[in-house]
Amino acid sequence: MAKLSTDELLEAFKEMTLIELSEFVKQFEETFGVTAAAPVAAAAAPAAGGAAGGEEAATQDEFDVVLEAAGDKKINVIKEVRALTSLGLKEAKDLVESAPKAILEGVDKDAADKAKEALEGAGATVTVK
Repeated sequence: MAKLSTDELLEAFKEMTLIELSEFVKQFEETFGVTAAAPVAAAAAPAAGGAAGGEEAATQDEFDVVLEAAGDKKINVIKEVRALTSLGLKEAKDLVESAPKAILEGVDKDAADKAKEALEGAGATVTVK
């Protein structure tokens, strides 16, 4: 089997649908025993220092969008979760039903605000941390 370069792999991924890419990631995780989830514990470590921790919070550049409750229009919320993530229907439904749950982790302020606005427009209760 010929070895593919990083650029060739990226081109192959660009041609895949989100469903195909999601299935690939699942199979990759199972094959190699890894997970594609972003580590959350690393963001909490710097808060141990007294004044430095306050400065860290003031210049925060990564945010987590947390779904607190789905509200009355759960189907619309599931659609928005699918639009914001690469999750399939079942995964998005499970995530919405297990609220409170992080939808996006480590995103910039603009992306967090847009996600919050979209989810709240669908009827969800959302917090940005």
